[in-house]
Amino acid sequence: MSELFFKATAEDVGTRVDKFLAESDSTLSRSAVQKLIDNEMVLCNSKTVSKNYKLKENDELTVIVPKPVELDVEPEDISLEIVYEDDDLLVVNKPKGMVVHPAAGNYTGTLVNALLFHCKGRLSSINGVIRPGIVHRIDKNTSGLLIVAKNDNSHNKLAEQIKAHSFTREYMAVVTGRFKEKSGTIDAPIGRSKYDRKKMCVTELNSKNAVTHYEVINEYSNCSLVKFRLETGRTHQIRVHCAYIGHAVYGDDVYGKAVKGLDGQCLHAKKIGFVHPTTDEYMEFDSELPYYFKSVINKLEKMC
Repeated sequence: MSELFFKATAEDVGTRVDKFLAESDSTLSRSAVQKLIDNEMVLCNSKTVSKNYKLKENDELTVIVPKPVELDVEPEDISLEIVYEDDDLLVVNKPKGMVVHPAAGNYTGTLVNALLFHCKGRLSSINGVIRPGIVHRIDKNTSGLLIVAKNDNSHNKLAEQIKAHSFTREYMAVVTGRFKEKSGTIDAPIGRSKYDRKKMCVTELNSKNAVTHYEVINEYSNCSLVKFRLETGRTHQIRVHCAYIGHAVYGDDVYGKAVKGLDGQCLHAKKIGFVHPTTDEYMEFDSELPYYFKSVINKLEKMC
């Protein structure tokens, strides 16, 4: 790692910190600075800072720049369930247990490895060699629908829809407990936990707004089947919000409690909808609940 140091002058007062840093060093793009801020690698007067922080005179900034990791992501002939595909994009039904893109400990067997083989490398380049084509992600142990961009134009237009909250994303989950209110909205900001950097939490500190709408579909003796619609798309959003209101996702070994025989949370990205980046046609895709999910429901029904 290396460190870069900056000091705000009177002329910089009121400037957003991400804008200031991007303009102060040609090696830093604004998006790169924002990612560093999200990972708490930008300090202002020795304290972490949010990207919309506005500078004061004599603020001292430290940017911790991680050493770049060179990875050669190889195409792998891995079977994929392709729900839809054309020249601009494809919709994939990701199985539970598959990692979306290479990262520490998972350099092979990922969705990206499979996509590189299937698309013969024809994927958008916006997210670099590690995440080509990946417009949005779901967790390793979350199953369900993902959209993948084959070119940069499609990627940008789809990303704009996500940012504008016009991108339809509906999930089904089994969660612990029964709800007093059968439908509602969880509006609580999410940021990284200061106690465990691998976890997210509801917090006002260095957080982003997060909104999740829910509807109870069925109830069992000690669990509920719930449909969730995301208005925003924060890391682990449904899992964090469910734990926050006291209804952790069933089997979630990070924010709730592990369940024997179930590898991770019972959460499925069931529906996805968007405006096609070329035709401007609204498209929507739905998927069946996978076998593991149906098995959990069957067991819960027998316990009632």
